[in-house]
Amino acid sequence: MRVAVYARVSTTEQTTEPQLHALRAYADARGLEVFEEYVDHGISGAKDRRPALDRLLTDARRRRFDVLAVTKLDRLARSVHHLTTLGRELEALGVDLVVLDQAIDTSTPAGRLLFHVLGSIAEFERDLIRERTSAGMRAARRKGARIGRPRVAAASDRMALASLRTGWRDGRTVSDLAAHLDVSRATVRRLLAAEGLAKRVPESEAESAAESRGDLRA
Repeated sequence: MRVAVYARVSTTEQTTEPQLHALRAYADARGLEVFEEYVDHGISGAKDRRPALDRLLTDARRRRFDVLAVTKLDRLARSVHHLTTLGRELEALGVDLVVLDQAIDTSTPAGRLLFHVLGSIAEFERDLIRERTSAGMRAARRKGARIGRPRVAAASDRMALASLRTGWRDGRTVSDLAAHLDVSRATVRRLLAAEGLAKRVPESEAESAAESRGDLRA
């Protein structure tokens, strides 16, 4: 029998190698031929469409393998709807699903039942995390906390900006000031305009160099 293995990580900083190692060991222990390793890097399991998963399903429809193996259900999908859809399609195609960490094997009635139960639990846990995060943000806002990057600079930042931009010979750029004050470049532009310095401050090092060569007007 031929087995396809699927691995996924949500960020590019993570690696799929631990998943692939476990899946290869599973195939080797059961004498299964690994047809192909399908890997999605930096893609959320909440997305139904993923490059490697799409290729996997195309090959499944062409009957190129008999078993699909993953380490956990949430590597394959995070919603009950998506898991159910995938499970039904694989069943119709005659492809068994094996999930190593949850001991699921849909070639058995017990395995099919466990597949649906764990899928429901995974979605429930994800909804709880999302609700707790939203509740925490709402509580922080009620206490006056600002969520996200500041939209405007504080009064002290305005003073710092004015002192930094007393002349154009200091060589600082809009990007430099944004990083220094930890605000967006749009905020820096607004503050510079308020100080009457907008035309004297280059956007970037490249523009500053061009000004020094006389390519741009001050």
